Amino acid sequence: MKKSIFLIVMILISVCLRAQEENNKGGEAGSKHSIGLTIGHESVFNGRDENGKKKTLKLPFWGVDYNYRINSKWLIGLHTDIILESFEVEKNLKSGTEEVVERTIPVAPAIIGMFTPGEHWKFGLGAGAEFAKEATYFLNRAAVEYGQEFGKGWEVFCSLQYDFRWNAYDTWTIGLGISKTLGGNGKKKD
Repeated sequence: MKKSIFLIVMILISVCLRAQEENNKGGEAGSKHSIGLTIGHESVFNGRDENGKKKTLKLPFWGVDYNYRINSKWLIGLHTDIILESFEVEKNLKSGTEEVVERTIPVAPAIIGMFTPGEHWKFGLGAGAEFAKEATYFLNRAAVEYGQEFGKGWEVFCSLQYDFRWNAYDTWTIGLGISKTLGGNGKKKD
């Protein structure tokens, strides 16, 4: 688990350093690379409290996002959520049987395509997996972000996303984040 987090962080750092190097060489007006950090809460449906009773759990999470701008309307990125607590949740099973599973500080990276119809909104869909020591679950992610630039290449944003973990459980996530376009002036470029 710790090795997975370390590996993700190292990949993101190397991508960011390479992006910065490319921008310094090319003198590009607007960078194609950005990195963001999000903090928020993830709502886990069918969670179990310490007494085993069903309830929706509100769990703290951190998100680390890397995006590559394809053009002024499209981005592709690696968005990784890390839930900071261990918890128990009942799986969504079609058979109707109840199966409760434990999740120990899960990490959920997803490759996501983002559409930006205007200056502030982003809409995304993607796929990935949630990794924890107990099991790995494939997931699909839908996301909506609203952002506002406040300086050269800096943006603050709110995010809302829904993760559907196949044969497992679903979550809603709400977060507040900050991102930085690497190099250039942060302006979108075709």
